[in-house]
Amino acid sequence: MQWIVLSYSLPSMANTPRVTLWRRLRRLGAVSPTGSVYILPAHDECVESFQWLAQEIQQAKGEALVMSVAQFEGLNDGQMMTLFNQARAEEYEEILEALAQLERQVVEDHAEEATTADFHNTLHKLQKQQSEVARIDYFQCPQGTAVTAKLNQIKQMLTPSDASVPQIANAVIAQYQETQWVTRPRPHVDRLACAWLIRRYLNPEAVIRYAVEPEPGEVGFDMDGAEFSHQGNLCTFEVMLQAFQLGEAAHILMAEIVHEIDLRDGRYQRPETAGVDATLRGWLLANVPDSELEQHGIALFDGLYAALSSTNQTQ
Repeated sequence: MQWIVLSYSLPSMANTPRVTLWRRLRRLGAVSPTGSVYILPAHDECVESFQWLAQEIQQAKGEALVMSVAQFEGLNDGQMMTLFNQARAEEYEEILEALAQLERQVVEDHAEEATTADFHNTLHKLQKQQSEVARIDYFQCPQGTAVTAKLNQIKQMLTPSDASVPQIANAVIAQYQETQWVTRPRPHVDRLACAWLIRRYLNPEAVIRYAVEPEPGEVGFDMDGAEFSHQGNLCTFEVMLQAFQLGEAAHILMAEIVHEIDLRDGRYQRPETAGVDATLRGWLLANVPDSELEQHGIALFDGLYAALSSTNQTQ
């Protein structure tokens, strides 16, 4: 493997920069086998982070050196990965302890509506904390799976059972690969997510038209009378994912984000939601044309899918 190493020294009186630097290094997930030497895998974003830190150290009258290292004397790659996983395990264990306490409280007091709202807020904070650790979990620490499972378990405990959950009929991808599609103009989150699904899994060259009425032979989505639209408390993207049996972990997380932005029912609280929502609203306020909205939206959901897939989250 390739590693990136930051070695530094600060003036003895520079206590504030020293504490700030330590916090920054911890947020990056860097490990320190010895002294003021910190190590990260040589990913592009890690290299850039160390370069910026080196510049800040120098501005604080310190000295810093960033090095690319292929091998450490006395530490092989497996041992280095173990150091990273040990650091992440401590952080995950802290979350697991908080989740265990929350679970006990849910079991004891779930009947109280006000208390349930507090439970959701606590769960949201722990989900955010888990996401921050997962972002720097470079080598898939095993405790991460346990945290994810416990988050899912408590989320289910806090989700009211609904006997009216709609049953979505299966659709065969091959039967829709030559389909022409139509949806309402000024596409927002649900329609853009559906367009992403169509182009990624059905036909990257599919014709998608934006109009108030379908033409003969077109399949509508997210509009009145459409073949694919809201059902029960599911947005159209959730319906299409189920119909086409697309159930990867990243799909589920994307669906939660789309659902919350589209329906705003407080059912899901993902840390990515606010940023995605602000970006989409910004495009609409800037009066971006429909065709460009689709292009931007597909790029956005491509990036979101890649990010959620890389962290292997299944909350």
